[in-house]
This record gives sequence, C-alpha cells and structure tokens, in this order.
Amino acid sequence: MKLLCAAMMMLAMCGPAFANDTSAVLTTGGLEFVTNSDIVMASEELFISAEQIRVVYQFRNEGAEDQNVLVAFPMPDIVPSFYSMAAFPTGPDDNLFEFTTTFDGQPVTAQLHEYAYAVGVDRTKILTQLGLPLVPISAAAEAAADALDDETRTRLLHLGMLLPDEFDDGQGMRKHVFPGWTYRATYTWEAIFPAGKTVEVVHTYRPSVGGTVGVSFLSEPSDDYDPAADYAEKYCTDESFVSAVRKTLANPDEPWSAPFTESWISYILSTGGNWAGNGIEHFRLVVDKGDAANLVSFCGEGVKKIGLTTFEMVKQDFWPVKELNILILNRLPDTQ
Repeated sequence: MKLLCAAMMMLAMCGPAFANDTSAVLTTGGLEFVTNSDIVMASEELFISAEQIRVVYQFRNEGAEDQNVLVAFPMPDIVPSFYSMAAFPTGPDDNLFEFTTTFDGQPVTAQLHEYAYAVGVDRTKILTQLGLPLVPISAAAEAAADALDDETRTRLLHLGMLLPDEFDDGQGMRKHVFPGWTYRATYTWEAIFPAGKTVEVVHTYRPSVGGTVGVSFLSEPSDDYDPAADYAEKYCTDESFVSAVRKTLANPDEPWSAPFTESWISYILSTGGNWAGNGIEHFRLVVDKGDAANLVSFCGEGVKKIGLTTFEMVKQDFWPVKELNILILNRLPDTQ
C-alpha cells in the first residue's frame, strides 16, 4: 500500500466497536437482533487487550422448555483509514478477526454474514456483482479498485464507495482510488439452551485497534472540537491522568511531544441487555495495558489494579447502558 501524506496520519478514523452476544432472527432484510425473555446472562468475564479479546459467558435458561436460539455476535465495523495507524486484523477474508467460539467446551462452526456499506447505505450487492472483495483493507481489494474501468470508477466515486487520491510519482501526477466502503460482519450459530441449566459460551478474537502517532487530547480546542473534553467524556481522562502525560512532554509548548502513541478499543456492552433478567448478574472486566510503562484510562466504578499491567472492574446485576471505550497510551521504547 502506498504511503500517503504523513501529516494526515495523526488522527485515525473512529475506533471499532465490539459487541456482546445477542439473540437474533433472519429476516428478508438480513439479521435482526431480538430480546429473549427466558435466558439469563448469569455472568460475563471480559478480557480486553490490544492483542486479544476473550469473553466467557454463563447463560441460564429459566424457562420450562429447551430453547433453540440463533445466537449472534456482531463484529466491529472495518472502516478503511489509509491515512492513519489503525491496526486492522490480518486474518483471512473469511475469518478476518480469527474468531473462535465454543459452546459448553465444544467448538462451534459459526456462519459469517458479511455486508458492505457506504455513506450508510448497503452496497453489498454492487460489490458482489463487480467481483470486488467485501473486505476493503487488503492489497487485493486495493488492486481491484484501481483496475476498474473509468465508467465504473466514476459511479462508485459518486456513491461514496471509493476514496480518490492524487500523488506525484516523480513522473507527473497520478490518480489513484482506494476502497472506501465499510465492512460489517456478524457470526451466528444455532444453540440449544436446556431448560433449567447453565451453559458456557467462550469467544476469542483479534481486535482492530484505532489510534494516533502521538497524544492528541493535549491539543488546544478549535471552534468545533475540544479534544480534552471529548477524551474526558469518552475515556474519563481525569486531571491526574492528564497531568501525568503533561510531565512527559519533551517540549512543554508542544502537545504532540509526549512520548506515547494512542490505541483505542471499544466494546458495545448494551446488547447484553437483550437477554432476560435485570442485566448481567455477575460482570467482571479485566483490561491489560500491555506494558508497565504504558498508561490506560477508561470509565468505570471501582476499578482496581490487580497486576503489573492489568486492571479489574467487578459489578453485580450490571445493566450496561453505555459503550466501553478504552484508551491506552503506548510508551515509545527509546523513552522508557
């Protein structure tokens, strides 16, 4: 992939969001997430790092009959960001996130549902008809987009499905296009939840991590954006956290001189409310910042440090209403 203007790499696109298990039905319009009134999410053990997401559920069927449920796990959207340092997953196109799941200890073969969106509109059919890959971040997708004829290229640019670029290769200006559609995927499988019993579901997968090449929230606010306020709301970066970062500035007058890069990870907890009961009976979150020299910030009550790089939050009867957003500041190796 060609390198573009380095100055454009400072801010990545919006971070990806990960989601809880939910129940679903297949309709003519695709998957639709629904509420199950008999099955309780008895517990959720969630581990999050920049390298792996691992989630362990205990589900209990409180109904009088066995339940045959279509279980769905929505994956994070992949939004092409050719001007950023977003770390996209590198698995094969048919399992980009290297997703695995077990049901009561037995491996599950899940069905992958894939979609492509541009400007909020489903454009999956167009890409399929043209023979273009649905996953937009591969070298194959970039080459296929660049090989389109002029008429098709113009059409896809008009639909917001391609991102235009011009560059000087030393022999004059060249025009180039990148895939610009968002990849959306959900894994589903059929599961039987026996009446009166508890079953365990385990997922592991490799996350897609957004980020920056520096620390952005120390920058001065503009007319339409205040980075400090945005980070305080999204990641709960309090004054002590901000002060600790300011102390590391190589130049006090240069907010981008802090010796860190940012990593952003998001997890959608609210789909856990699609099951019966008063939320998640027992919820435990463990966040691993990766290195002892790194810094981490996220919103939560009763968070405590439990290891050199790990932090824990435990809740009972947890009713999630907000997404979990995690900010990790990665200390540059030569500054530790």
